[in-house]
Amino acid sequence: MVSAVHRMGPDDKKPERPAAPRGETGLALDERTRTKKPPMYKVLLHNDDYTTKEFVVFVLQSIFQRSESDAVAIMSHVHNHGVGIAGVYTFEIAETKVTKTVQLARSHEYPLQLSIEPSE
Repeated sequence: MVSAVHRMGPDDKKPERPAAPRGETGLALDERTRTKKPPMYKVLLHNDDYTTKEFVVFVLQSIFQRSESDAVAIMSHVHNHGVGIAGVYTFEIAETKVTKTVQLARSHEYPLQLSIEPSE
């Protein structure tokens, strides 16, 4: 099957645009579709009786990029209240952080549990 492609030559005229109404600049602005921000999800750390506080602080610093003072505060909240927010991310990032954390915890023989829930 052969298809013909027409290329504009020097004798071809471009189609004329209609004149802009009075008072307008003549700029045609296309409506842009606004992209929605992706839904965010909380990564929750759950307290247990075996995972050390030091390991939780290490995880919060290394995987969740928390400062030492933030990591200690989050770890204390988890220890005292049973659950705490490690961070809020898009679903894919939250899922990746949970997977990395669980793999690291298991490699150190800790039963650390995490969960993901929609952020409000």
